[in-house]
Amino acid sequence: MQKLEKFIHRMAKKNIKIDLGGNYPWIYIDKINGKRVTEKFQANHGFAIGFSPIKPGQEFQFSDISEIFRLIRKYTWK
Repeated sequence: MQKLEKFIHRMAKKNIKIDLGGNYPWIYIDKINGKRVTEKFQANHGFAIGFSPIKPGQEFQFSDISEIFRLIRKYTWK
C-alpha cells in the first residue's frame, strides 16, 4: 500500500486531491478535487485505481497508470 500512499501524496503536492473508496480487493477513485468520478474502469462499481493484496507477501498493483492519469487530466482541466 506504500505505492498508493506515495502516489496520493505526490498528487497532493501538485494540488490534486484524490479521494478513494474500496470494496475489497478493488480500490476506487471516488473524487478528484471534489468532483465525483462517474467512469467505470476494470470494475462494475467505479474507476479502479488498483487492487489490494490478496495473499501475504503480495504488493498493491495499479490497474493502468496511463488510464489513471488520463482520468486525472480530465477532472482537473474541466
